[in-house]
Amino acid sequence: MNPLDATKSGFLVCIAVCMFIYTFIYLKDNLSEEPNKQKFNADIAECGFYPDELCSALFVGKTAAFKIGNFCQNTYQPKTLSCIQTSCNCSTVLKTLHFITRPLSDEEGNFSLAYIITIHKDLEMFVKLLRAIYMPQNIYCIHVDEKSPKDYKAAVQNIVNCFENIFISSKRENVVYAGFSRLQADINCMRDLVHSKIQWNYVINLCGQDYPIKTNKDIIQYIKSKWNGKNMTPGVVQPHHMKHRTQVSYREYVRSGMSYVYPTKNIKAKPPYNLTIYFGSAYYILTKEFVQFTLTDARAKDLLEWSRDTYSPDEHYWVTLNRLNEPYVFKDAPGATPNADWEGNIRAIKWKDQEGTMHKGCKGHYLRDICVYGLGDLQWIIESPHLFANKFEPATYPLVTDCLERRYRLKVLHQAEVPIEDHWRFQEESYFNMKLN
Repeated sequence: MNPLDATKSGFLVCIAVCMFIYTFIYLKDNLSEEPNKQKFNADIAECGFYPDELCSALFVGKTAAFKIGNFCQNTYQPKTLSCIQTSCNCSTVLKTLHFITRPLSDEEGNFSLAYIITIHKDLEMFVKLLRAIYMPQNIYCIHVDEKSPKDYKAAVQNIVNCFENIFISSKRENVVYAGFSRLQADINCMRDLVHSKIQWNYVINLCGQDYPIKTNKDIIQYIKSKWNGKNMTPGVVQPHHMKHRTQVSYREYVRSGMSYVYPTKNIKAKPPYNLTIYFGSAYYILTKEFVQFTLTDARAKDLLEWSRDTYSPDEHYWVTLNRLNEPYVFKDAPGATPNADWEGNIRAIKWKDQEGTMHKGCKGHYLRDICVYGLGDLQWIIESPHLFANKFEPATYPLVTDCLERRYRLKVLHQAEVPIEDHWRFQEESYFNMKLN
């Protein structure tokens, strides 16, 4: 190499080092300034430190981090997860997708959770959710919408085949938003779960756009601390403005790729047994005894039949049954909480009509009045007391789910009481570790 070439090479190396140092200082020092003093120039945005330093800054609400993140998000192409579109042997699936393969503590090993996950699209988001909540002592029923494409169903089946404690629901529904089919999908899984060899304690239902905020250990400790033997079904007596859902008959329309629920002119009969109808969350955490009760008790069966032509029956069915407390008339519902209100921190959701009271607005976008989280929502999510959050779209906001799952896995491993296996980690070394607490 002649002296001129050597000089050029040295100059280029110097430039590269300077850019590296400048970006490091920008993220580490400039992000610590007060928000009103922060400045951003898209021309000098550097995404090379993502996801460690950038995620850390996003989680503490640094304004400059949002600007850098939004700039990066427009150009960032997340890596496609291995083994989800192509067939891999099960050993490769477990390692490349970072599934945890042993209980992380005695407490967790002795307290099994059952999960019902209803999905119909976005295979990568499903895998991100599944590997986050997966523990070998738990059991998982996956309900795949019957309308989903064949290749989607096949890809889910390929993953499920690698696990003895994950299975596809034996009966699948054509799920319609706000229709009875959504409630029936959960019940189908419940029928399968009660016959499982795994002796689970509680069942939790999720959808494909959920993601956990609390770890498996956190969830167990939360249940034991306040809800031991009790069911969580947040809700209240049905408000007046919701009574239309159960006063007239509704029908599901499923044809030519379209599906929806529509009202008819038929007036419904009163609820069976003169039950008081409640309104609440479609998400629940239920004891195994309560699940067995809902599948066998006359009141539960009759309420289910009555609910077939109501609007969004999953938002009244569970909460109504869990408020039953009539020991002198019928056997009491196991684990019932008749005096409960909106108690139970199950799901963090930014509803549009709660903007300005429960939250300061959606930083992503609203879909059916629910926030699809953007980068500016990350701090709110991790500071929430809830166990899970909804709703996520990694195709629209890829950095949101990537930041969350890296932080989540680090937290899970930080709590582990057993030796950590290499393939459980998402990254070997990370500045992000120092920002976890």
